[in-house]
Amino acid sequence: MPARPMSGTMDPMSPGTVDTMRFHLVDAFTDRAFTGNPAGVVVLDEPADAGWMQQVAAEMKHSETAFVVNRGDVKSLRWFTPTKEVALCGHATVAVTHVLGGRQVYDTLSGHLTCTKTGDWIEMDFPADPPLETGEDLNHIIPGARFTGRARENLFVVLESADAVRKAQPDLDALRETWTGRLVITAPGDDFVSRFFGPGVGVDEDPVTGSAHCCLAPYWAEKLGKTALTGAQLSERGGTVRVEVRGDRVLLRGQAVTVVSGELHV
Repeated sequence: MPARPMSGTMDPMSPGTVDTMRFHLVDAFTDRAFTGNPAGVVVLDEPADAGWMQQVAAEMKHSETAFVVNRGDVKSLRWFTPTKEVALCGHATVAVTHVLGGRQVYDTLSGHLTCTKTGDWIEMDFPADPPLETGEDLNHIIPGARFTGRARENLFVVLESADAVRKAQPDLDALRETWTGRLVITAPGDDFVSRFFGPGVGVDEDPVTGSAHCCLAPYWAEKLGKTALTGAQLSERGGTVRVEVRGDRVLLRGQAVTVVSGELHV
């Protein structure tokens, strides 16, 4: 049995009773339901067993499910895909802050992250992750690269146009066999456009990827000569991320919509 993630009001050892906690499904980086990137948010009273959290994330089947311990000035926050824990997730952090409201400081695998909800917008202060050019040949995964590089955990490819990004069909089997199995593709747009593929972490294509903008923002800020930009992620669901580069940090701004709220039964 996993460690009990929160103290319920019913005795879990009694027949017919269960332990429960609050669960939310939030569409992030959008102001309309059924667009943007859906994330599960589980609100805990106390830390939970990692194996149990992985099982919940696999059951939810969203690209990420966030688990936040809602106590103290600095709250523990962890993110899980259906197959593994990840060190950083933007859209699920937007979702958590949308649920909790106000100014939050999270203790994560990527250090302390500060997020603030003001009105309809959520601002996240994340570490910048500029890609380094490698020039490696990735034509077996995706043809037409104008630039190839690597960020901390992602292959990074620039294509010729937004249309090329929209129509791209990378070889996911070949991508899965690479370094981390994650790929950001991008091109110029109004500012820039992108898509993100992560078969290496169990997510073939992520609808809107906040963490990818930690490398997209510094790359395009340098190319376009400005620090405040807007990125459009051209997945089927689509979404918008406002970014601002401040030295070695990136401010990410987005909106969110709660689609489902209820109880998770343990």
